[in-house]
Amino acid sequence: MVFYAFAQDNLYTSYTTVKAREKLFNNLNRSINANLSLPLNDSTEEKWQEAFWALELLQLTSPQLDKKISSGFDSILHRSEDFQKALTGLAYSNYPAKFTSQVSHLLQAAPNPKVFAICAEYLLRNNHDDTLLNSITHLIENNFPNDLEHPVFIMLRQKMTSINARGDDFLNTKKLGQILDKQFLPGQIVMYSFQRANRDFPGLVVVRNPEGKFVKDSTNNLFCVPQLARSITNLPSYITNGNTPQGIFRLKGFGVSMNSFIGPTANIQMLLPVEDGAKHFFNDSTLLDTVWSVEKYEQLLPKSLKDFKPLYESYYAGLAGRTEIIAHGTTINPEYYTGKTYYPHTPSLGCLCTKEIWNGKRLESDQQKLVQAMLSAGGANGYCVVIELNDEQRAVSAEDIFALISKAESSK
Repeated sequence: MVFYAFAQDNLYTSYTTVKAREKLFNNLNRSINANLSLPLNDSTEEKWQEAFWALELLQLTSPQLDKKISSGFDSILHRSEDFQKALTGLAYSNYPAKFTSQVSHLLQAAPNPKVFAICAEYLLRNNHDDTLLNSITHLIENNFPNDLEHPVFIMLRQKMTSINARGDDFLNTKKLGQILDKQFLPGQIVMYSFQRANRDFPGLVVVRNPEGKFVKDSTNNLFCVPQLARSITNLPSYITNGNTPQGIFRLKGFGVSMNSFIGPTANIQMLLPVEDGAKHFFNDSTLLDTVWSVEKYEQLLPKSLKDFKPLYESYYAGLAGRTEIIAHGTTINPEYYTGKTYYPHTPSLGCLCTKEIWNGKRLESDQQKLVQAMLSAGGANGYCVVIELNDEQRAVSAEDIFALISKAESSK
């Protein structure tokens, strides 16, 4: 394992000063206007997609921008698959109800499961009636007869099945206790990220050591810091750059990013199932069969939870091709998201993101606290479990987790 100088005191980033952030904001706006002023054709698609990304980052809309985005749908059926995913992703992020007719049109002729799924999720966001559900099912069966077991369709069907039975999507206190118990992933360091179903509300992360004890802070209270599992698009977890999937991830050490939106605070490297071989995921050098299967993943779950579908999100996200989901800090300007329920947290591309405050110097870092908690547990070699507690419309609080762990321990 590679070890870094984790004290990381007096970190400085030139790109987080007030002046640098003002310059970046102005450059992004100029890039948006310049790229969207180009006529849309095969050679300018990438420029438009760059503008889409900046619009998502800044969460910008305006009457003038709206007209340009609307014009992108005019030729959507003749555009590349990457462009289709980028435009519908922007619509999901910034225009949750504005382009229903255009997205419905694309759904009918979507060229692959991923484009289809983004379109379906856009429509399902505001419409749960049986007519739409039956139409989506019919289109999958008729337009993709050879892809019915594609992981994207497995997850989309699961979404539609549970859409009117929300209560079945969450574990009761007793079953949550089984996940917190030291007999779950025994002898392993475990980072638990507890979230709400609505990822607009921050979750909370705690750490368990190999002996099954939860890490405490300097005041001898349970260690926990807020952690956002929301992507900038807020798309479902099985779609690339969507929200962080629920389920089990492999922890594979620490890293330091060169990305100017993540920053230099040490991050925790993670692997999705299927992203790497089963031998590495299970950390078992004797494992000869490296071919993944859902049955292999299932071995990690308590017997009573093997039928709990949400815990399989990480497996199917990996099977669908998602990669590079890590737990990191942030150097994105939180002021982009003033007024959002997750402010001053900043969304990511689907990672687990902790709050950091920068002004050239790093002024505050929950990520550094998390890294220190992981080190006190023995490092970042173990597992991460992401799980939604319920659909309450508020951030997960320390009191929620204290009560949960207390009940789990008292029920033994």
